[in-house]
Amino acid sequence: MSSIKLQAAILGAVTMLLAFGANGAEDIGKLEYDNNCAVCHGTTGKGDGPYAGIIDTRIPDITILQKSNNGVFPYDAVYQTIDGRKEIKAHGTRDMPIWGNEYNAAAASYYADYLRQYNVEGFVRGRILALINYIYTLQEK
Repeated sequence: MSSIKLQAAILGAVTMLLAFGANGAEDIGKLEYDNNCAVCHGTTGKGDGPYAGIIDTRIPDITILQKSNNGVFPYDAVYQTIDGRKEIKAHGTRDMPIWGNEYNAAAASYYADYLRQYNVEGFVRGRILALINYIYTLQEK
């Protein structure tokens, strides 16, 4: 990640934390999860959401990401999966929506006045970072 991108991500996350308090990232992350992920992954992340069994793709249990990665939460892999703009050839075709682009569209329309002064990409990264933080809290111990 380049220095400018990292700075934008930090700016987005800090802005959200200041706006929503100490638990802001987790609260925003839970909201993002509930709105965008729970329909497939379920409220607990076990892959048992309302779409389980309706779609042809097996929905993964995201509570074992850390356990399946030798006890290390695979932050970068999760980020790339959510962002969706970087194709990972080993994963084959992309069945998951490209939330990075979805977040950009939402940010551009909903926060237009605020974001004119700031970097939209930083805001999008902040939302993704908050979501990843929440997914981290779902990990089996």
